[in-house]
Amino acid sequence: QVQLVESGGGLVQAGGSLRLSCAASGGTLSGYTMAWFRQAPGKEREFVARIRRSGTTYYADSVKGRFTISRDNAKNTGYLQMISLKPEDTAVYYCAASARSGGPTEVYEYSYWGQGTQVTVSS
Repeated sequence: QVQLVESGGGLVQAGGSLRLSCAASGGTLSGYTMAWFRQAPGKEREFVARIRRSGTTYYADSVKGRFTISRDNAKNTGYLQMISLKPEDTAVYYCAASARSGGPTEVYEYSYWGQGTQVTVSS
């Protein structure tokens, strides 16, 4: 059973950048589809990006061109590079892993979750 721990969140001004990390233990991250979700206050958790076992990536329209998901197999760690941040990107960001095939994008399709890291973008 894989355990996930996020880090790298913080406070940044609009237009700034952050890189989130997702360290995995108890399992090999490359054996799962890894994704990032986010949840803003009063809103449902939403899909941000995912990387499949093959390395294929997919993004929500709201972050396409600004966020990049990646994975370092040697470090068993996933990343979310975020640039051109906007105040509407403010949320708790969660790393998740799924054993499902087919490129899952729904919360219920992911069995393993980290504790979340706060990202706040000021205007």
